[in-house]
Amino acid sequence: MIDASAVDVHAHHLGTDLTDFPGLAPRLVVDDAASGRILCGEATFRKVTSVLWSVPDRLAEMDRAKVSHQVVSPVPVTMEFAAEPDADPAYARAINDSIAAACAGSEGRLLGLGILPFGTPDVVVGELERCTGLGLRGVEVGTRIGELDLDAPELADFWAASVAADVCVFVHPVLGGTGVVRRPGQPFDLGLGMLADTAIAASSLVFGGILERHPDLRVALAHGCGAFPWAYPRLRVAAGLGGEPQPELWDALTRRLYADSLVFDDEHLRLLVHRFGADRLLLGSDAPFFPDQLAKSMAALDSARASGALPPEAGPDLLARNALEYLGLAGDPSHR
Repeated sequence: MIDASAVDVHAHHLGTDLTDFPGLAPRLVVDDAASGRILCGEATFRKVTSVLWSVPDRLAEMDRAKVSHQVVSPVPVTMEFAAEPDADPAYARAINDSIAAACAGSEGRLLGLGILPFGTPDVVVGELERCTGLGLRGVEVGTRIGELDLDAPELADFWAASVAADVCVFVHPVLGGTGVVRRPGQPFDLGLGMLADTAIAASSLVFGGILERHPDLRVALAHGCGAFPWAYPRLRVAAGLGGEPQPELWDALTRRLYADSLVFDDEHLRLLVHRFGADRLLLGSDAPFFPDQLAKSMAALDSARASGALPPEAGPDLLARNALEYLGLAGDPSHR
């Protein structure tokens, strides 16, 4: 078993080793040693710091925050592009190769998640199997795949293959929350849209039959599972109006979800433990997109325990054990 004292499960990487692809395929441009840009075509998607691509800089940030391990997943815009029906599957392969290379150069401190080209089932399953061959621990998927919600019949092969391959799934909001709520722009897309989109994804897993059909599925949702922890009691009531109520089943399925701690309010962590259990809470930072958030996420565990928002046992060591369970690494002698 990995000797982990603190594991951040929500962080992103985009490497300088990514081959240029034509069209609007997202890519990294490094401007100097400390800064760069993610481009989609010739348009700047966002400005970034070197922690996004530099493994030494990332490890140094982890050291400052006292985080022993970090799970790096692709930048969501690359995941969204790779999942488009007409995207070249080679793009997902290149992203996954880059993530695997970053992990290989981290002396075991970085663990990787890949992305999938959601074309035909054989393409999806083939790249999922290739991810495991690269040593990646699972895959990052969007709260929706194109126009499909996560319980769409078209995604049945993906969920079955994920269980068969014994990988974890990390669900991340797409499009920055755009188009989810009626009022566009900021602060509404980031502040409400992403949370609502994540709540719909969690509802698809719980009420759409995915977790019930796959009892061994390990799935985590970013940003504290969005608005789902708050909305779940109403969702449970509403679900019972259309058929036979199954509150005990829905409660049990909900407590199988993992949620990260990136909620920007210590008191919010109390609800995550209440809804999911302390054994389903994971450390999250979204590094490197929120400045100093890795250290802030670690500090939030201490302050939340001091205030009583978190139970005394819910420190970095417990969340690290939760992360290893989620990643399928707890008790695995091949990763000692």
